[in-house]
Amino acid sequence: MQAQNHRWISSFSFLLFCASSIPTLEGTRLLQELSPQEYFSGLQAGRASLAYFSPKVPPGAQPFLEQIENSAEALQDYGISVVKVNCPKEDVSRYCGKENALRKAYLFRGNVLIREFPTDALFDVNSIVANVLFALLFNEVKYVETLADLQNIENTLKGRSNMVFTYVPATGTAEHRAVMEAAFVYGTVHQFVLTTEAMLLKDSGYVNGDVSSAKMLFCHCQLVMDLSQPCRRTPMEQTLTLLNIHRHLKLMGAPLVTEVAEDPEKVSTVHLQLGLPLVFILSQKETYEADRRTAEFVAWRLLGKAGVALLSRDLLDLNVLLRSNVALKTPEEGAPIKYLVLEDTDEVITLVEDKNKIEQIQEEEEEEEEEEDNKESSNQDIQDDQVVEAVSRDKKRELPLGKIQVLTEENFDSALLETTRTVVLFYASWEAVSLAVLQSYAEVADHLKETQGLLLSRVNCWDWPGVCTKENITQFPTIKIYERGEQSVVYNGMWGTEELTSFIMLSQVSCPLKLVTTDEAERYLRGEFPSELSSYHHTSILGVFSTATSEAKEAFEEAGSILSGHVTMGMYFEDDALALSSKYAVSPPAILLARSGGQSVESIALAKENTQEMVQMIRYELLGAFPEITVQNLPHLLQLRKPFLILFSDGGIDHMESEEMLKLAKGRAQQAFVACWLSLKKTPVGHGILKAYFATMPSLPVLIWVNLHVGGQVFKFPPEHPITEMNILSWLEKLKAGLEIPSSTLSEEDWKPPLPAYDFLQMMETAEPSLHTSHQHGETPSQSPPESLRGDNTIQEEPSQETKAEKVGSPGRDLRGTAPRLAAREKQGKRHSEL
Repeated sequence: MQAQNHRWISSFSFLLFCASSIPTLEGTRLLQELSPQEYFSGLQAGRASLAYFSPKVPPGAQPFLEQIENSAEALQDYGISVVKVNCPKEDVSRYCGKENALRKAYLFRGNVLIREFPTDALFDVNSIVANVLFALLFNEVKYVETLADLQNIENTLKGRSNMVFTYVPATGTAEHRAVMEAAFVYGTVHQFVLTTEAMLLKDSGYVNGDVSSAKMLFCHCQLVMDLSQPCRRTPMEQTLTLLNIHRHLKLMGAPLVTEVAEDPEKVSTVHLQLGLPLVFILSQKETYEADRRTAEFVAWRLLGKAGVALLSRDLLDLNVLLRSNVALKTPEEGAPIKYLVLEDTDEVITLVEDKNKIEQIQEEEEEEEEEEDNKESSNQDIQDDQVVEAVSRDKKRELPLGKIQVLTEENFDSALLETTRTVVLFYASWEAVSLAVLQSYAEVADHLKETQGLLLSRVNCWDWPGVCTKENITQFPTIKIYERGEQSVVYNGMWGTEELTSFIMLSQVSCPLKLVTTDEAERYLRGEFPSELSSYHHTSILGVFSTATSEAKEAFEEAGSILSGHVTMGMYFEDDALALSSKYAVSPPAILLARSGGQSVESIALAKENTQEMVQMIRYELLGAFPEITVQNLPHLLQLRKPFLILFSDGGIDHMESEEMLKLAKGRAQQAFVACWLSLKKTPVGHGILKAYFATMPSLPVLIWVNLHVGGQVFKFPPEHPITEMNILSWLEKLKAGLEIPSSTLSEEDWKPPLPAYDFLQMMETAEPSLHTSHQHGETPSQSPPESLRGDNTIQEEPSQETKAEKVGSPGRDLRGTAPRLAAREKQGKRHSEL
């Protein structure tokens, strides 16, 4: 059908060229004058002719003959001859003998009469050509008066061919002629339907109330396979001239979306040839299906106004910013391609419809960049959030995300099945913490690039909220590890590269790991088993159980599932378990803790069989007898809800003081409080803590007693006394007796965020209910997502099949998959302070 269309277009163009290029010889008359005998004897089968019979020119017929003669040249282009038949006076035949016959013109095909025309209906060349072609193209052009007739024709065409529906206020006009001439060329390609009923135009779905001029709708019935669905309709916005109709039908026959795998500077399409712009949607293989739907949605909106092409980043080495997602090529020769960053498809439509928009967008981007540069250089843009400030500082640095696979609604489930273990980062592309974690995640991907059976991936929840809702993601960012046949594991640790890498590697080993021989158990305590964890120096926890300790064993296994990824836990449950436990002087059930690669093994008898208590006990033992307070372990220390005995130091700890504190921590009083220390050199936040405790900064080292959970009183160990176990115990007795005066008392105010957290997925669902159906998405820099695009560039009362699919699934509404938008716009970053 497409090839036939092109042949008709080529023939039509050639015909027009020839008709306009060959001059009419002076004195040559295309209107033939014949006798009745000459006319009827010369009729050829299949050849059309328009005849006017007259014994002589009657009064008032001279203007008509002039128009008939003027139309002869136009009709000759379509193989129709125009003849004036001179009737003898004695001729009383049907065409010459009656007076009424002299007021009519007759259209013949061969010797068969096709139509009689009253001469007052053929008032000029346009009316003559229009009416003659209308009569001859009876099968190519259907005339309808009712909506039922139009729908019947439409139903017969569905799945077969397209329809060109035209309204003209009256027949015989210049627009009517243009439609008939176009139907002469395209009538075998498309079904032409004509009406003069203005109400029928409105009933067919034309929403513009202006029916004073002719209108044409191209109905895409060939795409519709379901008879219950109407044909999608695209209006021709230009006036109905032959050239405009030819141009419009050529655009309707062009591919909806062109896939480009070459330099866009070299691309040439029918749209550019006809003086229309070409829009490129930049794509990547991970989001190809979503990008394809986006391109198709934009193409339907711009049908007849611009072409749309899908440009793959993977096939070309584009020297453009990674965040650019749309490019525009204008038909002007030598005009450079404009690469832009747009938020949604509405901006693409506006870009094409408003020619000044592209300059405005580029000016805004240049102004924003210049303003940001000025703020950075003058150090005036002080952020109230350190994470936002860090992300803003690095926003121009493109992240190396090539080793992280992008997951969408289409490939999420299949990706989990293709790989043994899949790590998924759920994030929001505009949110500062997500972008900061994405930087760590990229470093993790580089560290683990050689790990077999491991896939690192990411899901932008602002683009794919359906996936995140299904996976119960309630906060950004979230990392989950999926393993075939196992429940997913959620990461709840620190977001640093080292911590993330450790969690991913530790979680790939069963927790607890079943050990079947004493040799495996010994190697495990030395940090040699399993081999994939030998490079990760962690305290190894080995549970030793006998057949009589099944309840403790089950609690230990449940504790292992909770602590998976955070600790290494092994379990020995064999006949010779007693031999192993006797070696370390402990009876089952027991736990062996091997620190520093098995150089020291501690034995702990298990008296508790409750899972949560066992988890807390393991976490506490992992902290050590006298732990250093770090950002990583502070949450675990606070969970103990005990008073703190903290030794603040400006660096390391004196050996003597360390030994005394260790004796204190391991003594009988250890269950009542947590003995720990903090290095202000390694953890500078300690300066702020001491300033909150004291009016002036004390000299270091300083020993502090503080109960954050009860009272908040802060006591300072007398600096004139040496830090020894006996001195500290004596001081603690005075505290207990109320003989010491606190240095300060902390406020009872709870540590809470200044504002409640936003449920962004709920906001998205409220703003656009269709976001949580089969194809959800949306991206906006503000707190609420943009309105989804409603309808399209078609004109119809009921939505077409494609439009209904869009409303159900919302495919292609936002430019979500076209580029990894890692750098949030300035207005996005500023809004973070409101959170």
